[in-house]
Amino acid sequence: MKNRVSIGASLACANYRNLEKDIRELEQAGVDSIHFDVMDGHFVPNFALNPDILRMTRELTALPVDVHLMVANPETYIPVFAKEGCNTITFHQEATPHSQRELTRIRDLGLKSGLALNPATPLGVLAHVLADVDVVLIMTVNPGFAGQSLVPATINKISSLRNELDRQGCRAEIQVDGNVSFENIPRLVGAGATMLVGGTSSIFRKGLGIAEAVRKTYDVIPA
Repeated sequence: MKNRVSIGASLACANYRNLEKDIRELEQAGVDSIHFDVMDGHFVPNFALNPDILRMTRELTALPVDVHLMVANPETYIPVFAKEGCNTITFHQEATPHSQRELTRIRDLGLKSGLALNPATPLGVLAHVLADVDVVLIMTVNPGFAGQSLVPATINKISSLRNELDRQGCRAEIQVDGNVSFENIPRLVGAGATMLVGGTSSIFRKGLGIAEAVRKTYDVIPA
């Protein structure tokens, strides 16, 4: 199982005053990707990251960059972030009535497509778009702020999605974001998650250096 689970570092939790140092430490520690949260103050009550920071990040690292759009009207932002060199763009089902169109658009831009679901959004919304999705992001907290507690019902949601993907023979990844802590990782992976977004609960945990935190994150992934 460890070989099938990848770890993405949430750049929104990094030290902005010394971003290059953090990115270098993440590379050396062996993270698989950079998770790049974009917040507009409308879809979620907070602001985070922008195209300029993505451009700088792309100049600093060859690691895959996964853009997570927590924004209203994601169709406006998709081409803006695509041209800055990311590898995956994920947007929220709740933010647009045209998810299938935007998923196809992302793939047409040569990127992997991702669709995020808030904790209260049912899996049924995926019924007619799974063929167009490379990543399903299950939010295990309500998006917008770091440091929240995991919503317990999302564990069963991950398990149900895992069963449905397996039933259909769908190869989409299950990504999880929100209180992906050392304590919760075994349950998340056991339920079927294959991509972990590490933030203040793990990779950027207070009191731990990045190298130690990444090593511990890998160590708690069940075999």
